[in-house]
Amino acid sequence: MKKYLLAGVAAFAGMAMSGAALADIVIATAGPMTGQYASFGAQMKAGAEQAVADINAAGGVNGEQLVLEVGDDACDPKQAVAVANQMVGKGVVFMAGHFCSGSSIPASAVYSEEGIVQISPASTNPKFTDERPGPGTFRVCGRDDQQGQVAGTFLATEYKDKNVAVIHDKTAYGKGLADATKEVMNAAGKTETLYEAYTAGEKDYTALVSKLKSENIDVLYVGGYHTEAGLIKRQMVDQGMSTILVSGDALVTDEYWSITGDAGEGTLMTFSPDPRKNAEAAPVVAALEAAGKTAEGYALYTYAAIQAWADAVKAAGSTDYDAVVGALDAGEFNTVLGKLSFDDKGDVTLPGYVWYEWKGGKYDYK
Repeated sequence: MKKYLLAGVAAFAGMAMSGAALADIVIATAGPMTGQYASFGAQMKAGAEQAVADINAAGGVNGEQLVLEVGDDACDPKQAVAVANQMVGKGVVFMAGHFCSGSSIPASAVYSEEGIVQISPASTNPKFTDERPGPGTFRVCGRDDQQGQVAGTFLATEYKDKNVAVIHDKTAYGKGLADATKEVMNAAGKTETLYEAYTAGEKDYTALVSKLKSENIDVLYVGGYHTEAGLIKRQMVDQGMSTILVSGDALVTDEYWSITGDAGEGTLMTFSPDPRKNAEAAPVVAALEAAGKTAEGYALYTYAAIQAWADAVKAAGSTDYDAVVGALDAGEFNTVLGKLSFDDKGDVTLPGYVWYEWKGGKYDYK
């Protein structure tokens, strides 16, 4: 019954908030606002704030203004569930989050139970939608099996005569991506020289790097985040290794180069086509940059998640959970990512992954 009362809860929350009007609609974003992955939280927050500002300036949603709540899960599954429950208490009707798959998956159970629509800008683990707890769980990013297909095929063809190692950080995202890549690579006839797990959050990966060096690893595929990948790459160079580091979409932050310095030159990664290059995104990118905020990585994905939800609410004529889910299932939405829709799993129908290379402190198409 709760899902049918959320519009009323949102209105009540609006009355309780200082300065908020009676008809305010409360939405949220949540991700790693603190901790070692906070650069991604900053991307999400910037995108969400800009989306809310732009939508409100254009008259809001069905004549109502949006109010944004920001949750910090630090990419911790337990903290993510706590954040989800906090958002229920705040009367949130929509969540543009979370970032880490390990956070989005457990939090999705809370949102589904409470009738809150969730669209993740960044959670790529297939289980997020393959095993979604309800019809209101969506994502505007790709999936690790899609990303793994691109990466695994590339490794098998481009480095068929090289020593390739695959490592991961044991997280839902990192291990999922590494395993998806390894499976495709193996199916294409290439067997890895080494398959290892490492512990996220450490500062010294000397032992791992020494093992890679002893195995004469030419190419290292990292299933994990930019912080550890950057340290590993830098420490490989420090040991005189010229190993090429290859990874996924969790390297789409300038912080990667801040960690590696020139050692990061030539790093390869997969990510969806850069939305900053879309004509539809130009005004948003300009506004973010003018405000001194980032438009990189998942900023525009968060913006697009809110765009799609807002358009679905307009089509539904209300924030009612079932009506909005129906509109999301049936609709096609013009966003900063381009025109998109969702399939019957809640996955987005957008172009897949392409290759990027880090050069001179920036990433761009390979």
